[in-house]
Amino acid sequence: MARVYNFNAGPSVLPVEALEYAQKELLDFSGSGMSVLECSHRGKEYEAIHNEAAAGIRKLVNVPEEYAILFLQGGASLQFAMVPMNLLAAGQTADYINSGAWAAKAIKEAKLLGSVNVAANTEKEIPTRVPRLDELKLTKGASYVHLTSNETIAGSQWKTFPKTEAPLVADMSSDFLSRPFDVKQFGLIYAGAQKNLGPAGVALVIIRKDLAGRVSDKAPTMLKYTTHIEENSLYNTPPCFSIYFIALVTRWIQKIGLENLYRQNVAKARRIYDVLDAGQFYKGTAVRECRSDMNVTFRLPSEALEDTFVKEASKLGLKGLKGHRSVGGIRASIYNAFPPDGVDKLVEFMRDFQKRNG
Repeated sequence: MARVYNFNAGPSVLPVEALEYAQKELLDFSGSGMSVLECSHRGKEYEAIHNEAAAGIRKLVNVPEEYAILFLQGGASLQFAMVPMNLLAAGQTADYINSGAWAAKAIKEAKLLGSVNVAANTEKEIPTRVPRLDELKLTKGASYVHLTSNETIAGSQWKTFPKTEAPLVADMSSDFLSRPFDVKQFGLIYAGAQKNLGPAGVALVIIRKDLAGRVSDKAPTMLKYTTHIEENSLYNTPPCFSIYFIALVTRWIQKIGLENLYRQNVAKARRIYDVLDAGQFYKGTAVRECRSDMNVTFRLPSEALEDTFVKEASKLGLKGLKGHRSVGGIRASIYNAFPPDGVDKLVEFMRDFQKRNG
């Protein structure tokens, strides 16, 4: 079987090494005589891999002990509501920075639950970008400040995070574990797994434990971070296989090294951006200073050419290059597990396509 080069934005490419290990263990997990899909989440076999997944995250990004690591369901989309439900008290205001489609979704949910100040808004700007630090109009005494670290649709990414008096909250769904960063700068981080962490079905939350204590007694039990902190994310049956796979992915990243992976990610993105900058045929859709290392977005001279580009690329095993349905264009998602030789193949195709159609 020949594997294709998978440019899908999520669910996305996974490390082959982790896939092969999971395949090997699928029928007999850890000598239990059962698949990990069958094991009790209360059993010792699963408990070990559950704790390994959390320990791997803690080690890779140096998560201090005053932070809890949680594995929750509902994806990042549920976190859009859980964050204000837990952290935004009556009479307080939360600052939200609108950098695109996903930040806008978080804002929409937060407004249902409390007072929101949009501290800056670049959602509609073309070429796309994240706000500059000097554009932020933050609220004195805000409950927290929320941002989206990487906009997968727009192809824009925060390169430097703002330093804020209020706790900083970040949706890192599409670039978590793609680069080192200081966890202590944040009060809460959340990320859907299906980009850099594992398969869909689980969301990672890293939260400072003192912030979790803000929650109202009237909040539903399942929607309180404190519930899941107290029960080690085992209050109810967790998505065991997805968490198992996170453990495998963190093993893989530890073997490579996060710094090495980050350098590789930057180099992969630069190869594509160099083609975009070499002429007028391809046009990047993000401001140069904000270009994402994870999602490279660009346009061709016409939508007809874009359709042809996607079809021809697909025939060569370059799959998932069609841009998000809301904006069109081309999007190459090159997450951690995307191989450098796949970028080489795309660059070769892009140059050839330009010669034939430019």
